Amino acid sequence: MSTLVEKAEALAVEASCSCDALSVTLSDGRVLSAPLVWFPRLMEATPRERADWELIGGGIGVHWEAIDEDISVASLLQPENFMRLPNAALEPTSRARRAGRGVRRQRPARG
Repeated sequence: MSTLVEKAEALAVEASCSCDALSVTLSDGRVLSAPLVWFPRLMEATPRERADWELIGGGIGVHWEAIDEDISVASLLQPENFMRLPNAALEPTSRARRAGRGVRRQRPARG
């Protein structure tokens, strides 16, 4: 027996910016958050400009008219496919992975 699953697309329904993060609420209830440093135009915008957003494409993205910025839900879900992130943003994760691999504990010598 086969099961057909239609591709479900999560759409943005709400957006907000704090002084250091962008948060986007999706139609399925998830809340995506990304640092504002990933979005220089939002980072430099005033709180009033950040608060003045609109959904585009029925929720496939968010647009800020005053600063001419568009951010797609897809880019928030998979930033590595859409953005050139600073190496520092990825460094802690990759460093932690490297530290966990190939590390062997030495046993104390028996004497």
